[in-house]
Amino acid sequence: MLFADHHHAHAASAFYPSPFEQAVVLTVDGVGEWATTTVSLGSSAQLTLKKEINFPNSIGLLYSAFTYYLGFKVNSDEYKVMGLASYGTTVYKQLIYDHLIDIKADGSFLLNMDYFDYCTGLKMTSKKFDKLFGHPPRAKGEALLTFHKDIASSIQKVTEEIMIKLTQSLYREFAIDNLCIAGGVALNCIVNSAIRKHSGFKQVWVQPAAGDAGGAIGAAYSVYYTHLSGVRNVDPQADGMKQSLLGPSYTLNEVIKALSAYGLNYEKVEHELYYRKIAGYLAEGKVIAYFRGRTEFGPRALGCRSILADPRNSEMKAILNAKIKLRESFRPFAPAILDEFADLYFGEGSKNRYMLFTENYSDNSNGHQASHAVLIPGAVHVDGTARVQIVNQVHHPDFHQVITAFYNLTGCPAVINTSLNVMNEPIASSPEDAICCFLNTEIDILAIEGLLIDKKRLGFNELSNTWLLLIAMLKLRKHRKLKYENRLA
Repeated sequence: MLFADHHHAHAASAFYPSPFEQAVVLTVDGVGEWATTTVSLGSSAQLTLKKEINFPNSIGLLYSAFTYYLGFKVNSDEYKVMGLASYGTTVYKQLIYDHLIDIKADGSFLLNMDYFDYCTGLKMTSKKFDKLFGHPPRAKGEALLTFHKDIASSIQKVTEEIMIKLTQSLYREFAIDNLCIAGGVALNCIVNSAIRKHSGFKQVWVQPAAGDAGGAIGAAYSVYYTHLSGVRNVDPQADGMKQSLLGPSYTLNEVIKALSAYGLNYEKVEHELYYRKIAGYLAEGKVIAYFRGRTEFGPRALGCRSILADPRNSEMKAILNAKIKLRESFRPFAPAILDEFADLYFGEGSKNRYMLFTENYSDNSNGHQASHAVLIPGAVHVDGTARVQIVNQVHHPDFHQVITAFYNLTGCPAVINTSLNVMNEPIASSPEDAICCFLNTEIDILAIEGLLIDKKRLGFNELSNTWLLLIAMLKLRKHRKLKYENRLA
């Protein structure tokens, strides 16, 4: 039996699928065995640990402490803090520096454990932490005050500044132009953008499944290159993660069988017309569950298990949050945009196919964007940024056709793309998962492997819809139980 250390697995997941022959590899998370931050050097098939920071000193746990303090779930809802941060100001930034963390010249750090309780207690923060900020932890469901927004903004800015200082130091020390990043903190796309802009590294590559799930890929890579002496052939033009489409796929017969089990009628549409009809539904303001090919690996839906909507509608964010995703109103949505139009909307420079960086959106009002570009307010956050996914024909041909059809109809080369699930549920993988999400929300259309199901044409009344939802949920529960039992077997 072979084992990979937690942070080595993170580092391997970042370096080996990257387009770099040589790179500095930075991993940052809550904690592995003991390490919380590591620096390695990757060269060809070799990955060598250079230094590390150990528990309890952790950027990830610092951020998680504030996640807990703001009333969100630790190791799950940190992205909510990131989204909330844009609504506040950095009022408490200096207080954090003065009392909670000591940053060294090279970007290494020490936490003042008097303010934290995760070493010896059952909570993330201590009473001294509460006293410092003048409020008790926010209870779940409690109203979000200006205070909470300012707290989120402050810890977000501190995290950005620590990571900038750390990566600037690494660039000076190793004088290598390429940086790979993994670990849960690498899912903070605002931090990633700050690193790309200020660190000095010419190219930054982030593992799309940067959290602990990505450790599975890293462990496999580690065995292949270390134990089996695999040969690494680097192609800078290739996508080492294959658009992160590494999960299961389903045949048309399997999809039809699932639809029939739920009593759903479907329309089978020829290839080109299929995309045109989807574009037409989007242009009408309908919300579409889109299911095609392999399931995405990682926390982002990238056009195979997605909910799609029209980004031209400034009200779409509120509609999706309230009626579809069933989540907090402050949460933003991301645009998936055709690669050839990305510079027009978000300026020249690096974009990302994995939604791992934020870009500044330029609209007609400031004169930076061509006058003929269609505005996409529904996919832009309150701070004027967007977590952009570029979609090109080579790496993601099917999703490229969806957006191209929408562009041909409307002149808009982008769609809102969010994951096919509701809050606190995993992204849909199987047809049964997708059907349950479709029936249990106000999604209008299910587009699944070339088939279209229009909820309005199903002719539900309130009573029949309730019974169908109950049956669907019971069937989904049975389906998941069988999958679990099969894994145990």
